Amino acid sequence: MASTDLMSRARAGDGQAFRALTEPHRRELQVHCYRMLGSFQDAEDALQDSMLAAWRGLEGFDGRASLRTWLYRIATNRCLDALRATRRRPPKEWDVPGVEPPEPSALGEIHWLEPYPDALLDGAFGVSPGPEARYEQAESVSLAFVTALQELPPRQLAVLILRDVLGFQADEAAEMLDTTVESVKSALKRARATMQRRAPATTCSPRSDPARQDAIVARFVSAYEAADIDALVALFTDDVFLSMPPMPHEYRGRDSVAAFFAFAFGVVQGFQLVPTRANRQPAFGVYLRTPDGIRGVGFFVLTLAGDRISALTRFEDTVLPAFGLCGSPVARRSSSFTIRQAS
Repeated sequence: MASTDLMSRARAGDGQAFRALTEPHRRELQVHCYRMLGSFQDAEDALQDSMLAAWRGLEGFDGRASLRTWLYRIATNRCLDALRATRRRPPKEWDVPGVEPPEPSALGEIHWLEPYPDALLDGAFGVSPGPEARYEQAESVSLAFVTALQELPPRQLAVLILRDVLGFQADEAAEMLDTTVESVKSALKRARATMQRRAPATTCSPRSDPARQDAIVARFVSAYEAADIDALVALFTDDVFLSMPPMPHEYRGRDSVAAFFAFAFGVVQGFQLVPTRANRQPAFGVYLRTPDGIRGVGFFVLTLAGDRISALTRFEDTVLPAFGLCGSPVARRSSSFTIRQAS
């Protein structure tokens, strides 16, 4: 009865009633947009577009499906529009004059990837996925999984998320996408085959031993802040992978990643890491102690496999505000600053 009254008021132009109806779904819709677009910034934009479209089109909601399903339909199609418009930001070139990094193992194509704050994931899974869902909630927001999703064609991407992540029935997905059940089944089959081949790296599972995770993270912080290459490399798997969107540079394998960090520490030292969480994984704001004070210079997300680090994703300092990490961190201990000329 209350929801019926809110709907009537919202249709009459009551903005507060509309917000009361849609707010319970807002966080999960933002996560949905993030999975589809791979960018926190783009997901926020898509969510705003979706809410505006829902507000303007509320008269078209006939109640045959739930409000949640109707909102997912709008958000999915707004994301598809964004993907088809190909307005992706271009990759960023290496921009440190006179300093060239080691030759990368490859140049990645998913340069628009951004991390997602764990603080915004809390409360984003209020509705349990349907019985069709294949992926657990933590896995479905991991950086490895979101990156793999970005390599799917837009329609396959949407179908896989709707069916295997959210658990919507095939006929519900077909209705959302204005297509047939047969088309949904065909797209899902192709998408599953692609994801199976790519087999995203194992992510840090919430069921893993927290004490073991904490120990790995502590050792990583100690080694990184001390610029101790040997201690750092000892934490890596043999096939460890380093990427750094929006720059396309990728380094794969212990020797390749070690060479990059040896280069980085040879140019600048005096880092301080401030812990946080992103994509249900350990993450850190990276700060540099300079003669002028402490400033944010980047952001790391770690992917753990057992008692080793299997992947490191380095983002720019522009993502720090989303994690409440802008400005200088609280110093845990004194740290020296050294800058060296590249040889």
